Amino acid sequence: MADTQHMNSRRDALKTMFRGAGLLGLGGAAWGTTAIKLKASELTLRPPGALEEERFVKACIRCGTCVEACPYDTLQLATLDDHTAIGTPFFKPRLIPCYMCPDVPCVPVCPSGALDVMEIAKQIDGVKTEEPDINKAKMGVAMLDQEACLAFWGIQCDACYRACPLLGEAITLEYKRNERTGKHAFLKPVVHREICTGCGLCEHACVTEKAAIFVLPRTIVT
Repeated sequence: MADTQHMNSRRDALKTMFRGAGLLGLGGAAWGTTAIKLKASELTLRPPGALEEERFVKACIRCGTCVEACPYDTLQLATLDDHTAIGTPFFKPRLIPCYMCPDVPCVPVCPSGALDVMEIAKQIDGVKTEEPDINKAKMGVAMLDQEACLAFWGIQCDACYRACPLLGEAITLEYKRNERTGKHAFLKPVVHREICTGCGLCEHACVTEKAAIFVLPRTIVT
């Protein structure tokens, strides 16, 4: 009963947001024109299983179902202030990262195919199944600003490493001589792009005021 009330409350909040943005009541043609004009920012991070950005924006029907399905309130629907296609789902890992739900509840509920389970499907004997695997997600890739990273200044910190759900795989620590001082060594965080899911748990955990490690869409860094 409580779950149902929570879902209804979130649905009402989404409707209020769209009404405030003047989007409820738009006809199909008007909505289509609005969606085309408000192109997504290149820095927008999408939910797991999202199609390539241009295809995703065209396929997404702005229903908010994935947002409702997320148990951590990670996903948001874009408003006019978010510099991305209005009504499309995205997340800001510094605020709330993707917590890597094993059953990936946001993906199977998508009615339009904008979030496609086959994009993150498990593989058995080299063949993709229809069962999602969050570890296959490629929401983005973590990047490290070494000038801002505490570890590079000789301060022991492994917050990003410890926060990574793929511990010892997506981020490893490399013991390295500090060429800056010539006297010290540090544990250098190393991001393995081919494994990183872009969940943003590392960015969320970073202890510096402005995160020294942050997630960008793969199209930006590759």
